[in-house]
Amino acid sequence: QVQLVESGGGLVQPGGSLTLSCAASGSIVSIGRMGWYRQAPGKQRELVASITAGHSTTFTDSVKGRFAISRDNTKNTMYLQMNSLKPEDTAVYYCKASIEVRLSPPSDYWGRGTQVTVSA
Repeated sequence: QVQLVESGGGLVQPGGSLTLSCAASGSIVSIGRMGWYRQAPGKQRELVASITAGHSTTFTDSVKGRFAISRDNTKNTMYLQMNSLKPEDTAVYYCKASIEVRLSPPSDYWGRGTQVTVSA
């Protein structure tokens, strides 16, 4: 079985910073693209940032210059460094990863999410 577990969410003031982590565990052969998504109340889930195994990255326009995504392939862990946070960044943040396990083709797995609240 594969698990993705997010951590690092919390309450932060506008302009503050948080770092989210997403750790994958289980019978993992390889991990391809990983991504951070977020869903605010009443809104659709959106892709915030993604990173390939080779460390190529993409960002949604609203977080460019403020967020950084990285991964440690030796630890099967992905990070999202969030700076200059704004109230509109408030959402549940989810990680998603394309993971290959033994005897199966790669499949997408999701974490359960971590709440990020930006408020004074």
